[in-house]
Amino acid sequence: MYEVEITYNALEDLKALRKHEQAEALEAIETQLPYEPTVETRNRKRLEPNEVAEWELRVGRLRILYDVHEQIKVVSVEVIGYKIGNDLIVRGERKEL
Repeated sequence: MYEVEITYNALEDLKALRKHEQAEALEAIETQLPYEPTVETRNRKRLEPNEVAEWELRVGRLRILYDVHEQIKVVSVEVIGYKIGNDLIVRGERKEL
């Protein structure tokens, strides 16, 4: 089992979402990331190399980007936002993936 950490920036991203989206994101983080976060599924995939994170978890319209530190069994949630094409919309700003 992996420990899940949510970074300060991801917490700020979460606060910018509507309440029901916050609940959906937190539920997905709690249920899907502690167990086998590096196994690709229909809603979870490894991203092409980028500056943000190595993995993406898709929850409806939301995207949760995270890194996995295998040696210490920690999942670090880096960003939570919406994806449009190859861009991630986080707190109203576009980030290119």
